[in-house]
This record gives sequence, C-alpha cells and structure tokens, in this order.
Amino acid sequence: MSAAPKPRPAIVPAPPRTRVTPGGTVRVIGTLLATNYSFWYGPNQALHDITVEAKPNAVTALIGPSGCGKSTFLRSINRLQELSPRTRHTGDIAFDGESVFARSVDPVELRRRIGMVFQRPNPFPKSVFDNVAYGPRVTGAARERDLPRIVERALTHAALWDEVKDRLDDLGTSLSGGQQQRLCIARALAHEPEVLLMDEPCSALDPIATQKIEELIVDLKREYTIVLVTHNMQQAARVSDYTGFFFLGRLVEFGTTQQIFTSPRDERTEAYITGRFG
Repeated sequence: MSAAPKPRPAIVPAPPRTRVTPGGTVRVIGTLLATNYSFWYGPNQALHDITVEAKPNAVTALIGPSGCGKSTFLRSINRLQELSPRTRHTGDIAFDGESVFARSVDPVELRRRIGMVFQRPNPFPKSVFDNVAYGPRVTGAARERDLPRIVERALTHAALWDEVKDRLDDLGTSLSGGQQQRLCIARALAHEPEVLLMDEPCSALDPIATQKIEELIVDLKREYTIVLVTHNMQQAARVSDYTGFFFLGRLVEFGTTQQIFTSPRDERTEAYITGRFG
C-alpha cells in the first residue's frame, strides 16, 4: 500500500457536557446517530442505509469521490436537505437521543443547535459585528445590550477577534477569504450550537488560510461535535478523529482515522485513499 498521510496526535478534549431529559435520562450533548438512513431526490436514491455515529468532542470526517452522498448526508443532519423539492427519507438520525424528524422538533431551533458552515464563505452584506449578531438578534435569543459580549466571544472562538476587533464596523465582505470563512464560523458559534457541520470549508481557500481553519477545527472540538466533509484526504488525516468513506451513496467503511488511513478493511477504501480512483 502507498504511504498514507499521518494523522495528527489527538488532543485531550474537555469533559463532555450532559443534560437530563424530562424522563430522567442523562444524555451526552452533541451525540449524533444515524440508523439505516436512506434518502431520495424524486425517484433517485442518493443514500442507502447509512448507520454511523458522530461522537462529542471529536471531529468526524466524511471522505469519498464527488457525488457519493457526503454532502447530502451532512445536510440531512439538520434537515436542510428537506428544503429541496420532492425528497423523502427512511430510517432515522438522532440528536442527543431524539429523532431530528420528530413532530415536536422545530427545524429552526434544530439548525440553531446544529450549525452549518458552507463550502464558500457567505458573509452577509453587513458589518462584521452585524454578521455575528444577526442570529441572536433576529431570533430574540439575546438582548441588544448583550450582543457585544456575544460577538466578542464568537469571534474569539473563531480565532478572528484579534484581527477584526478594530474593524467591527467594516463590511464582512471586505475581509480576506480566510477571514470571511472564520467570520461565517463565528456567525454559527454565536447561536451557541452543540454541533458544527462543515461542508468542505477550505476548498475555496489558499494554503495559509486553510491551515488556520484546520487549527481552528482542532481547537473547536474541545467544545463541539464536528462533522466535516472534505475531498482533501491529508486534511482528514490531520484534523479528524474518525473517518467514514462514502461510495455510490453507501458508507463503505467507518473507523478511527488512524485505522482508515493505515489499515483499511475494504479494498475500495484502500483504492481511494491511495489514489487509484476518485
């Protein structure tokens, strides 16, 4: 087998947060579990019986060739995919032990708790401050006098505060590409989510900006569950704790990143990570 990229050493995460449900069950906050999840666009089946868990305080990377279902699965977790017409699913995705598809679940609240960072930076045409404050302001989750504290905290967590603290009134679109992506991460963090979904967050960035985002991802996992879609296998090896290989809408193999990159069990996984296809 060809040499695989070396995974980075694991860091010690913070103790996982827990909560007690009304029924008295203790749940670890940020746990995701898909069970036999399948998804269709009209008559076309995009996902087949996906069963996988994303653990708290860890980065789970989803790799595989284009069109294999990684992003469809990622967007299913917080129900963004159902905004597309003529879609349906079977199976389930549970968040902290409760189905995200339950009638009692408010999709807007779900997307607050499970934030999304997209492939290309998409700051609003507003100031840096207003970009980050937008969510808590429009949802009424925070009083206006609390917004400066929330904005500073989110920008600090996104490793951007020191770079923009004197530019809070500048347009978010005036920042560099890497700064814009970290601004979008800060905007998601301002909602105080439990999970961050990242759909190829570095694909439009240069190597220096990519390195900053990767360092940020490793740091953020101390407090959040992170699920990352990436075509960059070196990136998956550097930042993730667990890796799943998707192919033709199926989860072919899932394991620790160390195992997937050094001793894959399925020949299709080995062929992909060694560059024989994809």
